[in-house]
Amino acid sequence: MEKRIVGNWKMNGLSTSLREARAVADGLRGASARVALCPPSTLVERMARALAGTEVQVGGQDCRAEESGAFTGDVSAEMLADAGAVLVILGHSERRAGFGETDDLVSAKVGAALRAGLQPIVCVGETLAERESGRALDVVTAQVRGSLPASLDGKDFLLAYEPVWAIGTGLTPTLEQIAEVHAAIRAELVVRQGPSGARVPILYGGSVKPGNAAEILSTPEVGGALVGGASLKAADFLGIIAGA
Repeated sequence: MEKRIVGNWKMNGLSTSLREARAVADGLRGASARVALCPPSTLVERMARALAGTEVQVGGQDCRAEESGAFTGDVSAEMLADAGAVLVILGHSERRAGFGETDDLVSAKVGAALRAGLQPIVCVGETLAERESGRALDVVTAQVRGSLPASLDGKDFLLAYEPVWAIGTGLTPTLEQIAEVHAAIRAELVVRQGPSGARVPILYGGSVKPGNAAEILSTPEVGGALVGGASLKAADFLGIIAGA
């Protein structure tokens, strides 16, 4: 199955950063992975224009569940699609932890993404305390069950496993730990969706770098990577893509 590599710029990037995105597109010749970049909402339209005609897709980092309304500062899925996005990250650990997003809210946002024709990237993952208490698999599979609405069955989407304790810390789970969680997610997807659940790409996200990308991406059931800081520089991001 073709690997999917998605870069999450988080709250980083100005107009001058678009040259990094273009450098990624220019450096993709011969790459076997499908690649996407998710910049802050201020850059979505400009990046979509800058990358038009290239192999790099553009996505958003979050969306409101509602289509429109009195929600100052929020962005709807329809607005992202109108700006040129084709996918959107939902339920990222930073949204769950920092903004109190629940599985039910993430599920509603997934529904919004489908409504607007965007491909959802649904994130799940455990904290360090949950990992150390032996609850990692229970927490992650419960998030899968709670964050995927019934309307998603049979639709194209991505699921990303991000061990919260490994994001931006330099810490990385062992390959055995990654494989164990991805296998549990796969089993849950198959139970929930049947044969189509066996085809959903499961990305790994958590301190992915050029130096560890190849071994992570070769781990069973790892269908790609959700990359944070290393996606901000084209050279680093391309090094990860090369590992696919």
